[in-house]
Amino acid sequence: MKAKTDNFSLYIITGLSGGGKSQTLRILEDLGFFCVDNIPPKLVPILIELCFSTDGKISRVALVIDIRSENFLEDFREMIENIKKLNVYYKILFLEAEDEVIVRRYNETRRRHPLDREGIGILESIKLERQKLSEIKEMATHIIDTSNMSTKNLKDKILEIVSEDISNVKLRFMVGITSFGFKYGVPIDAHLVFDVRFLPNPFYILELRPLSGENEKIRNYVLETKEAKEFLDYLKRLLDFLIPLYQEEGRTNLNIAIGCTGGRHRAVVIANEIGNYLSDRYNVKIFHRDIDKDIKI
Repeated sequence: MKAKTDNFSLYIITGLSGGGKSQTLRILEDLGFFCVDNIPPKLVPILIELCFSTDGKISRVALVIDIRSENFLEDFREMIENIKKLNVYYKILFLEAEDEVIVRRYNETRRRHPLDREGIGILESIKLERQKLSEIKEMATHIIDTSNMSTKNLKDKILEIVSEDISNVKLRFMVGITSFGFKYGVPIDAHLVFDVRFLPNPFYILELRPLSGENEKIRNYVLETKEAKEFLDYLKRLLDFLIPLYQEEGRTNLNIAIGCTGGRHRAVVIANEIGNYLSDRYNVKIFHRDIDKDIKI
């Protein structure tokens, strides 16, 4: 295997259908890799050249290449030779699982095995695929058996492999915080919803009504009460407790919705406070959905 060229890294994901290739690709995408699924091996050298032309903007690439490609084995050998000629650093991750596990996964998804074209059945298709991929498996730099792996276990394994090449790499948890107005409906993608309509409403103060929760006067008005301070303290502690548990279960993101009546004042203030509190540990995105709706003076 050649040394790295211009800090460019190529991860080739292959292996058995139902072995976890798609999940692995999603994990690498969350780590910042440019990802392509089911690319024909003959196109890979062209893709690499295109990545080189980006002046380092695309320096980590992950590809799924598997039995779905025509002339897979022959083209795969040729692809590896071309990659070596380009002096590209690469790894081959071979994903597999026990027969009964793959059968169960296919039964759950109700998908057809790519080699089951003549009605030979799922089990015979798996055996045939193992046979066809035996040479590819020998070429692999990492063989990963996902039979008894949870999503978190697989993420930890991929992080371990990637950290061999990239220092301080980590899968940073994404927290989306949306402020909204109940009068416009609850965000449908929210995992947690908090109602802050019990807080003092600046809408009823004539001089504050035109301002939004982004304004310091609104922030001070909303947060000056004992109830607001206690609520924020409870909410921060609750999230400190919950988020690690969501991470432990393998989730990579959490959407929090905070609502008041119109989504312009109180919800905006609380969303910003929580966002600022979590931003030093997580990748936080704040969206004020209804802040400019139905402005009345």
